Amino acid sequence: MEGSVTAALLEEYSMSRSEAVRNEIVLKNLGLVRSCALSLRNTYIKYGEVGDVVNEGVIALMDAIETYDPSRGAKFETYASLKIRGAIIDYVRKQDWVPRPVRKFARDLDNANTILYNQYDRAPTTAELAEYLQISEEKLLRGMADASNTVTLSFEELLYEDNFDDGSVTASESTDSRLMREELRTVIAGAIEGLKEKERQVITLYYYKSMKYSDIAKVIGVSESRVCQINTKAMLSLKAALEPYINGGAVPGKQGAGQEVRS
Repeated sequence: MEGSVTAALLEEYSMSRSEAVRNEIVLKNLGLVRSCALSLRNTYIKYGEVGDVVNEGVIALMDAIETYDPSRGAKFETYASLKIRGAIIDYVRKQDWVPRPVRKFARDLDNANTILYNQYDRAPTTAELAEYLQISEEKLLRGMADASNTVTLSFEELLYEDNFDDGSVTASESTDSRLMREELRTVIAGAIEGLKEKERQVITLYYYKSMKYSDIAKVIGVSESRVCQINTKAMLSLKAALEPYINGGAVPGKQGAGQEVRS
């Protein structure tokens, strides 16, 4: 029902360009903005304010209203959600909230994880990562907790930038795009199944329930810092497992995402 109301308002706006009609469309679709802001919360929660991110999402929603073309076959809600999500990811990346040493550690950790993942054909252990980076496991775990936002943002960028366009597709292509998104969701679900139990719990609560780290910590009975460490490890494992698929390779098997010899 809400979608049909929005469609009617969009048609009216395309003819009248009335600011009042545009504002009504914005009000009826603020839920899309809030949903995207909450689903990406763990990319900015340590540094940014939800209100600032929501404001950025509203700007993207207004842009979606101006540029949406129903003749291309995509639903407005799908088109707007992708625009909002992309705008939030871009905004968070550009704010440069994360301290430089944390960003560098996150890059080094991501690089080490990818190299070792490809070398062992499985997720590397924390001991293997620490040895590769030539640091203690204690320092590695502290760094993983600090780098959680950065690693999560990197994962979100991978999913968004390499798989989703901005909705500017033809009617025939939009069906293919929907199928690609559905396939990606299936592949992600399969990769998550391959994670260790605690990693799977954290990712499920983050990715599907949009929960804050502090709330996840209460649910699984560990500290918030430990949740950040688990999230970082899981995101790195998923990113390494999914990159070949996203870049045109084979669908990863269950073992690829997170099976380890030991923790």
